[in-house]
Amino acid sequence: MALDSNAKNAPEHVAIIMDGNGRWAQSRGKPRLFGHHAGARRVREVVEACPDLGVKYLTIFAFSTENWKRTQVEVAGLMSLFRRYITKEARALKDEGVRVRFIGDRVRLDHKLQSLMDELEQLTETNDRVHLTIALNYGGRDEVARATKRLAQDVAAGQVDPETVDGETLARYLDTHVLPDPDLVIRTSGEARISNFLLWQSAYAEYEFIDTMWPDFSRDVFAKVIAGYCKRDRRYGGVKV
Repeated sequence: MALDSNAKNAPEHVAIIMDGNGRWAQSRGKPRLFGHHAGARRVREVVEACPDLGVKYLTIFAFSTENWKRTQVEVAGLMSLFRRYITKEARALKDEGVRVRFIGDRVRLDHKLQSLMDELEQLTETNDRVHLTIALNYGGRDEVARATKRLAQDVAAGQVDPETVDGETLARYLDTHVLPDPDLVIRTSGEARISNFLLWQSAYAEYEFIDTMWPDFSRDVFAKVIAGYCKRDRRYGGVKV
């Protein structure tokens, strides 16, 4: 299924909570990490579909600040998967015009993974066809707390007048300060919750909760969701005359 990339109602920025990898694997009698590997392969198809669907910015939720609560085996497997994904996909992302950014608190991640993240960001920093943001060790509340701390430090240092602080001021301290707010947030796997993802940025986003597990989230499924979004009437709290 294709969508006119020039459609005026297409979302500029789509954010996805990639849920269901573990359940998808278990339903097939496989370990949860089997599903995570299948989900990682699905990312490429979705990124490649973005230009044809009119999507300029794609943000994906890869690992939350709460995911550390999972078993040590699963967490270690995910960290290995992230390192492998970056190493394997770096050149293709560069050649396909994808600019990659990471958001989240990197401090808890191992140094090798942090270095690979830095290298991928530098390798793709001049690309502009698709902007892929990967949320890794990310939580919306944690992001706002870290942003508030940095803002408070600048106020204490006399670099910011507290009387001028407003929502736009705080937004400049968020991990996503160089990105537009998401127009559409998709969650796969049938769960209907936002799980601490882009809390500030998604204040006026449209949401779509679908039953499809992430490893089954194909280009056609993506296109259908985008087509449905294009029919929505976004008023941002106002009323059309």
